[in-house]
Amino acid sequence: MCGIFVLAEFMHPNYPAGQDLEDLSRIRSELRRVNACRGPDDQKSISLSWSQLPFSVDGSNNNLHMSTFMIDFYASELRLRGGGPIVQPHARGKNILCWNGEISAQENDGVKLFDILCAAQTPEEIRDIFSSIEGPYEKSDRLYFGRDPLGRRSLLVHRPTQTAPYLILSSVSAGADPAYAFSELSTEHLYSMMMGSWESFSNAEPAKVNTLIPSEDLPLIESLDDIPRHLVQTVDDFVSHLDKSVQLCVQNIPRHSSKPRIGVLFSGGIDSTILAFLAHRHIPQDEPIDLLNVAFENPRKIRIQKEGNIGGISRHRIKAGTTHENKYTIECVSYLVPDRVTGLMELEELRRLCPGRTWNFVEVNVPYEECQAARPVVESLMHPGKTVMDLVCFQSLALALYFASGGKGRIRKTPESQPEPYTSEAKVLLNGLGSDELLGGYGRHRSVYKTGGWEAVVAELQQEIDRIPTRNLGRDDRVISSHGKETRHPFLSLSLVAFLASLPINFKMDPRVEVGLGDKTLLRLAARKLRLVEASSRKKRAMQFGSHSARMDGERRGDVELE
Repeated sequence: MCGIFVLAEFMHPNYPAGQDLEDLSRIRSELRRVNACRGPDDQKSISLSWSQLPFSVDGSNNNLHMSTFMIDFYASELRLRGGGPIVQPHARGKNILCWNGEISAQENDGVKLFDILCAAQTPEEIRDIFSSIEGPYEKSDRLYFGRDPLGRRSLLVHRPTQTAPYLILSSVSAGADPAYAFSELSTEHLYSMMMGSWESFSNAEPAKVNTLIPSEDLPLIESLDDIPRHLVQTVDDFVSHLDKSVQLCVQNIPRHSSKPRIGVLFSGGIDSTILAFLAHRHIPQDEPIDLLNVAFENPRKIRIQKEGNIGGISRHRIKAGTTHENKYTIECVSYLVPDRVTGLMELEELRRLCPGRTWNFVEVNVPYEECQAARPVVESLMHPGKTVMDLVCFQSLALALYFASGGKGRIRKTPESQPEPYTSEAKVLLNGLGSDELLGGYGRHRSVYKTGGWEAVVAELQQEIDRIPTRNLGRDDRVISSHGKETRHPFLSLSLVAFLASLPINFKMDPRVEVGLGDKTLLRLAARKLRLVEASSRKKRAMQFGSHSARMDGERRGDVELE
């Protein structure tokens, strides 16, 4: 993983007065700083310039002026692949590559891709190379830039304007600033800029959902204990695809000490649990795995607790619950949130199924004051989100991701021992995002079935896939990467997405059946086959609600822009 920052300046006799060189110096310094957080292992910059190139400040092909064209390339590096240190940007003559992605688990991605790109001769060849894999690139006076079809890595763009006539590409923003107007770069195209003009090429598209409609006499699934005959092979194939995706995410990560290399954003739900279990298959038995479980001190929830209910868990259950629950003293009750309870339950299940593995259950407890102090930092990382909807609906999730990925908390070496301070140093974090979109895990899928039948569900799942690039992946990447860590999404490998999209709708879900069985049915059957019995029937709960990071400050309108 890395941070990418590219600044292209255009200078000509009619240079707009709004351009402020001090501003450019400042934003160059700030954006290098925030991108360095994404790649703490090394940083490097390269500058190039051309003279007498036609230039248009609005990015169109009209009103071109003769100009000098200067580009600064900056990249930071988090070394997770390859046997030796490799520093970006990659350079060969005037060919320069800044790359943030995943191609090979055994060698440096950027080096491998750079060799292929340097052999390309035309824009179409470059387009085809990027489409065949899943970064900014310059060749023959052209700058190419784009994102993968699912938008799993962040890339922001500021397009030239009359008052800010420069192009900026950056993995992350330094927050709102009048010197730039960032937006998320669309995943629909690979972009090319030559001599100040813009071109775009179609990018690879996410898979299309199978539109086959089930027959009216389709039998109901009654239990997870018995896999229906028509799903036996599909369950096996799904486990194989997901297992391979997890393997590719966790293998060949450099190991420099005995500390864990892999962490899982762990709520105890079915998604994070099955990822942890499959990761266990591909990591040496003597290496611990960090399970990062976050809980927030939420004053609103505490007020409810005083009235006799703790996150939907009765006081009686806390007094007479499991061994782990009884370990919590009165001062810990604030952090006994739903995800902590289910996390502890799944910890026990993983220990039963994987007895030789050390599972570090990291209790990340976030005091209210610490959460409030972090809000400006998280808002800056969320930028260019502008509305309270971004804050209310996403910041609560972003806060949970921010603190969980930071990994600062405590662990218990045995179920009976006292907690000890612990900070996870795992550089790769597995995230279960994508399973609900691909397998029908949201309540809205059940709602559209009631109003429009199977056809409406098929259409909704296609929209889910189409919306993945425009949802929260870029923002999640910016938040988690601020700790110098890389999040990987096994459910969103393009091969697994294509496999799941190809299946008939009723192979993945059945909205006629109750929650806990009809939602994400294929995943539940797979988990049950893997003997994850408790996880297989656990109902969905969003991270921000399970961790109590949501609704700390009451309700606010979602369409109000931030100041």
